[in-house]
Amino acid sequence: MLSIAPMTPPSPRAAIVGIAKPTLSADEAELFHAFPPAGVILFARNIQDPAQLAALIIELRRVLPQDAEIMVDQEGGRVARLKPPHWHAHPSAAILGGLFETNPAAGLRAAWLTGALIGLDCRVAGFTVAATPVLDIAIPGAHAVIGDRAFAQHPDAVARLGRAVANGLLAAGVLPVGKHAPGHGRARVDSHLHLPKVDRTDLTADIRPFALNADLPWMMTAHIVYDVLDPHLPATLSATVIETVIRGRIGFEGVLVTDDLAMKALSGPPADLAVQALAAGCDIALYCSGDFAPTQAVLRACPTLTPAAEQRLRAGRNAATHRRLTLDPAVLAAERQRLLA
Repeated sequence: MLSIAPMTPPSPRAAIVGIAKPTLSADEAELFHAFPPAGVILFARNIQDPAQLAALIIELRRVLPQDAEIMVDQEGGRVARLKPPHWHAHPSAAILGGLFETNPAAGLRAAWLTGALIGLDCRVAGFTVAATPVLDIAIPGAHAVIGDRAFAQHPDAVARLGRAVANGLLAAGVLPVGKHAPGHGRARVDSHLHLPKVDRTDLTADIRPFALNADLPWMMTAHIVYDVLDPHLPATLSATVIETVIRGRIGFEGVLVTDDLAMKALSGPPADLAVQALAAGCDIALYCSGDFAPTQAVLRACPTLTPAAEQRLRAGRNAATHRRLTLDPAVLAAERQRLLA
């Protein structure tokens, strides 16, 4: 009797993508079987309450590769997809930075508690990656797209508070993402709508918070043209910026994911942008719109994860496992409330 070897499932594509609704469609499930992404990112349009979210993540786990990441953009403040009454409310980075300015120890503790509480909400819900902390410095007069999402103006304060949030997330067993390398704080337009260009010649302060957090497991690129680094291409698409600054000057060796390729800072078909970003040195292309046709095109166009990217993803998962602690969210929330009062 002939034995038939089981079919090897397709290798994950170097992309994390969004979905359209609070449920997974048959077309999306079929696409993910044929061209499995490295993960899925969820937004407010996908999240109603804990029961619905749990059911959705079960469905995603049924169709995604075993180690696929489930990601959410959850910084606190105005960038939050998990919200009350079902999940904790979290202060903005600027509030934590204000406390740090008057009482550094209390500010750092509140930042760690915030990271831990965000992480606990995320992990219990089924997420493995939270797109925070923001490591951009606050720049007076810049566009408000960063604004109170930044901890402070001084790069060392940003670095220390970002580190505290990241450590809290890891204590909860969730991977942090430092963003937006090599620095979004000077943008004078919203990269969701336009391509920012930064003409400053000295970016030492902007880069420093990323360099001081170079051992984070994940970082996200910025859709910004830096004239002094590469006057032609935004960082996300620039091999020069990625190789000489993010991997070189910053010294980052972890998973490098693009910012959302659906943002209007970038022009061209998302599939082409994904290929460009991966060729420039990003490990994962992020496409968040949930629109089926371009999502399908992105997954078809993206190559599978490189061995280096797979190793970086494994290292991140190991860090989240080994640094996870047993935490009581009620105790942590009460302590943070006292510090912020």
